[in-house]
Amino acid sequence: MSLYVGNLSYEVTEADLNSVFAEYGTVKRVQLPTDRETGRVRGFGFVEMGTDAEEQAAIDALDGAEWMGRDLKVNKARPREDRGPSGGGGGGRRGGGGGGKFSRGGY
Repeated sequence: MSLYVGNLSYEVTEADLNSVFAEYGTVKRVQLPTDRETGRVRGFGFVEMGTDAEEQAAIDALDGAEWMGRDLKVNKARPREDRGPSGGGGGGRRGGGGGGKFSRGGY
C-alpha cells in the first residue's frame, strides 16, 4: 500500500518528499504525477513506505503539518479501481440523444 500526499507545493521534487518521509522509515518509492501539457508537478504525489507501521507514523506526523508553505494532506492511497471507469466524477457521458450541442428542445 502507499500513501497519498496532497496539497504539495508545485516546486516539490521526489528527493524532497523522500527526505521528509525517510524520517519515519524506509521509503521504497516516491511518485509525483506531472501535467501532460505543462510538465509541472500536479500538487500531489504518492509515497510507498517499508511497513504499515512506518506509513502510519508518517500519517500521524505529517497529515496537517505545514511544509513548504502548505498544509499537507497525508492518508492511505485508495486503489485506482475505486475511482470508476471515467476517471472519477461526472459519469463519463458525452453528448447523448444524437442532437449534437443541443440534444433537446428542437434547437
